[in-house]
Amino acid sequence: MSSEQLNPFAIAQAQLDEAAEQLKLDPATHQLLRTPLRELHVTLPVKMDDGSTKIFQGFRVQYNDSRGPTKGGIRFHFEETIDTVRALAAWMTWKCAVVDIPLGGGKGGVVCDPRSMSPGELERLSRAYIRQVGRIIGLEKDVLAPDVYTTPQIMAWMMDEYSFMKGENEFGVITGKPLPLGGSAGRGDATARGGIFTLREAGKVLGLELKGATAAVQGYGNAGSFAHKLGEELLGLKIVAVSDSRGGIYNPDGMKYAEVFKHKQDTGKVAGFKGAKEVTNEELLELDVDVLFPSALENVITAENAERIKAKVSVELANGPTTPEADKILHKNGTYVIPDFLANAGGVTVSYFEMVQNAYDYYWEEEEVHKRLDKKMTAAFHTVHETAQEHEVHNRLAAYMVAINRVAEAMQLRGWV
Repeated sequence: MSSEQLNPFAIAQAQLDEAAEQLKLDPATHQLLRTPLRELHVTLPVKMDDGSTKIFQGFRVQYNDSRGPTKGGIRFHFEETIDTVRALAAWMTWKCAVVDIPLGGGKGGVVCDPRSMSPGELERLSRAYIRQVGRIIGLEKDVLAPDVYTTPQIMAWMMDEYSFMKGENEFGVITGKPLPLGGSAGRGDATARGGIFTLREAGKVLGLELKGATAAVQGYGNAGSFAHKLGEELLGLKIVAVSDSRGGIYNPDGMKYAEVFKHKQDTGKVAGFKGAKEVTNEELLELDVDVLFPSALENVITAENAERIKAKVSVELANGPTTPEADKILHKNGTYVIPDFLANAGGVTVSYFEMVQNAYDYYWEEEEVHKRLDKKMTAAFHTVHETAQEHEVHNRLAAYMVAINRVAEAMQLRGWV
């Protein structure tokens, strides 16, 4: 086992430190950006279906709001930790800055196993969480969104609880809501679609023909499954491998999205798909493919396996899938990494569009959402690519430099530092 530091917040801080050095940030600005501005820890008593009361722990971290209200998802996960939430809030800060939307970064989490809870228990937990964090959230303060194991339905319950506390409808406090409650068209596949737009642009700057190029998708949740669908539809990629938490499948001749998705819906897993051979999640990462989509959890590409990654391009739809040590190895070996907080920023960009639509109570057609998303992602990609070329650094460091520069400028203009 490598001795590499895998604490996600320590990784986020190390990445910040490297960028701060490149940017020659003054010590006060650097120090202020290393820790969240505020965080709230909450204890949630919830009545379970069997009549017992179970106690849950939850968090909300507001990392930096110099550029606007904080924004970020809420996770329900059995292994949730405050350091994971801090790291994700930091990455959200950089993500909003890199795509140049006027928001800061926030994140929330509840330690629970949603897979073992009934809809009634999930609803009571969702409402309990909002009753505790309601005092620090709002359209002008901090806006929530879905994340791991949270759904549009959970967002609807949370929005309803907050509206009840306020005594009026407050649709804009939460994004990722169902369409009838002020959700945005085009939100469902926005994370993957944004990533596909950046891959398209990467193909142009690298001279890589994407039509017929082979791709592997690790993680078959929202982002991963839509990466399969849109990669096929928009770019003509040949998806040869996909995996989920229960294992993976590989077929060098490619696998159609519609068939794999139906199999996953029918059986609850991708394994066992007809005509494909089984691969592990670890093996999938090391396949000889043109494009890799790490779309699962943190720290899957480390110093230990980075030498064996053969993909020409890695499009990080997951948050934090590559460790700092692995980044250096991939860069040296010529793998072009589209870093997480650029590649998966489509989700927060369309969430921002949802906030805008909620604020003036007028909703855009899906085509309009796609067009605006394309414009934002394309501009962000080229800014990062050009920064990387100019400073001769890897793409993640370049993305940090772009984002941190924008946040630091806002803090200086406000007189914080």
